[in-house]
Amino acid sequence: VLHILELYRRIYEEFLAVPVSKGRKSEVEKFAGGLYTTSVEAFIPNTGRGIQAATSNCLGQNFAKMFEIFFEDENDPAQKKKEKNKRSLVWQNSWAYTTRSIGVMVMTHGDDKGLVLPPRVAPIQVMVIPDPLEDADMTAIKEVCETIVYTLSQAGIRADLDARENYTPEWKHSHWEMKGVPLRIEIDVKDLANKQVRVVRRDNGAKVDIPSTDLVEHVQVLLDRIQDSLFETAKQKRDACIEVVYTWDEFTAAVNDKKLILAPWCDEEVA
Repeated sequence: VLHILELYRRIYEEFLAVPVSKGRKSEVEKFAGGLYTTSVEAFIPNTGRGIQAATSNCLGQNFAKMFEIFFEDENDPAQKKKEKNKRSLVWQNSWAYTTRSIGVMVMTHGDDKGLVLPPRVAPIQVMVIPDPLEDADMTAIKEVCETIVYTLSQAGIRADLDARENYTPEWKHSHWEMKGVPLRIEIDVKDLANKQVRVVRRDNGAKVDIPSTDLVEHVQVLLDRIQDSLFETAKQKRDACIEVVYTWDEFTAAVNDKKLILAPWCDEEVA
């Protein structure tokens, strides 16, 4: 149960760049009929609401008893005296990780321009866009763009080329920003002459000119930096919302103020 929960945490934090908290559900919230339920919880600062990101349940032997699910076990101490019936009830787990993870990622990183995708899960990590002047040699620029896409792809980077001629470069920039592509490479006549390309980050809009000969190395470094930056930014925003409370009045005030609350907890029922 805890092993799967840790895998879920790693998926959120290492791939989706979403900080989550691991914990155990209360008896009221646990999976009905199970022994206990654990979960990873995300928090969206803009809305001030938490989201159950994924669960891992220990069902124990309750359902095995109901449906008579056994397995042969010669080492079961309870069966040592029963030579003819060396069977034990199975222990069961139940795990759940679903498409809500996509929504959590979108709400955590998205901005007014559209999606912001972490590089490790982005279908397209780099979009190459030719940016020619009216009298430019489009054929030469396109050939360079195709070479760049091929080179990046050979290095294991998911790259693509937008060579559509019925859209302006500016329109393409906005389009792929909305799609959340982590990096955009722009190439014009000056870049060809200087043997460089301009790389633009989706997460913060930073632009940098990179020599064509060192492109793969620089792109890989930038993708790693974007991944780390998205996680650290999301973590800082979440942590800034944490508030410790001790009274009910403090609790309700913090909820109304869209805070992530840490409060004393007692799971014992009053007799």
